[in-house]
Amino acid sequence: MIKNDLFLRALNNETVERPPVWMMRQAGRYLPEFRALRDKYDFFTRCETPELAAEITVQPIRIVQPDAAILFSDILVVPRAMGIHVELKDNLGPIIPNPIRTMEQVYQVFVPNIQETLGYVMDAVKLTKEMLNDEVPLIGFAGSPWTIFCYAVEGKGSKSFDTAKGFCFSNPVAAHTLLQKITDTTILYLKEKVKVGCNAVQIFDSWGGMLSPVDYQEFSWNYINQIVEALAEETKVIVFGKGCWFALGEMSKSKASALGVDWTCSARNARYLSGGRITLQGNFDPSRLLSPIPTIKKMVHEMIDEFGKDNYIVNLGHGILPNIPVDHAKAFVEAVKEYNS
Repeated sequence: MIKNDLFLRALNNETVERPPVWMMRQAGRYLPEFRALRDKYDFFTRCETPELAAEITVQPIRIVQPDAAILFSDILVVPRAMGIHVELKDNLGPIIPNPIRTMEQVYQVFVPNIQETLGYVMDAVKLTKEMLNDEVPLIGFAGSPWTIFCYAVEGKGSKSFDTAKGFCFSNPVAAHTLLQKITDTTILYLKEKVKVGCNAVQIFDSWGGMLSPVDYQEFSWNYINQIVEALAEETKVIVFGKGCWFALGEMSKSKASALGVDWTCSARNARYLSGGRITLQGNFDPSRLLSPIPTIKKMVHEMIDEFGKDNYIVNLGHGILPNIPVDHAKAFVEAVKEYNS
């Protein structure tokens, strides 16, 4: 039995004494302990070495003490497993030297054997579960098929992903073929994570907001929902679409257990758009963690008041920034623990 099951109870729509709290990218660059390991090991070595991934996952549990851990990994381990070469360049982020631009390249991408290609992630899950010792739940995650597709076709990060979008519109058969392969792989990957110990999973649709509402349905939500449908009987699924407030109504009709909201969508609008049927997660602006600590605490309490303590998970509206002081991250978590409705 997990000692602190507040996060899982919120996903179950149970009445809670206070909402649970965790932070996207909480195992990361704002922690000096993380930076010490980053300086010794390159990025994919950290991802692919279970002992390092597990240690990085539990660091914030010891230091910041949120109500859930999220496995340290990266969304791009999935395309790497599918035969897409990915490099990580300092100050540039992920680079795909041979981006996918033709149907011939799409045919070369394969749905892999998960244990053979991503077994190191499963080993990291098992080791992390041992280290957590049932203190808090463990979240596994994957990028949405659309978000993975964006990197695979664009070849790098982008402000607009025009090349990726253009590929969808000019070569829809190839685009849908690639999106389906990513979807099939992601389902197998997340199912395996749940099998070895993850208590819930989150799908990150970082670039969904780049699409119009109509195109979002076709090129993103259609594939996310396949993942939700495949996983819902086995675990709790959170869907976080940055900039995707327009899809909250459709998302809320799915089998997802919770929907993430970014800071551009108010609590009131998020509740209205999602019909009040589903647990919401979010939506503190990560930059706001640079505010003075008393301001952070005041704003967190106001945010909980606006969302309501039930059917709610406190989180940021996107990942924590690397320049956030650790004391400010702690204050964010403490503010939730101090909350009295």
